[in-house]
Amino acid sequence: MTNLDKDFPVANLDESQLEQIESLESELRKQTNENIVLIAYDEKNERK
Repeated sequence: MTNLDKDFPVANLDESQLEQIESLESELRKQTNENIVLIAYDEKNERK
């Protein structure tokens, strides 16, 4: 596990939430004509 993995673990999303991200990716790709990829991380919070 790298430091990045420890500081920014991948967010635990359900299927519906993943579909929303994919939909937004698609919209952004159409608007920008760029290969946009969105990544969902769970921000590390030391005060939890």
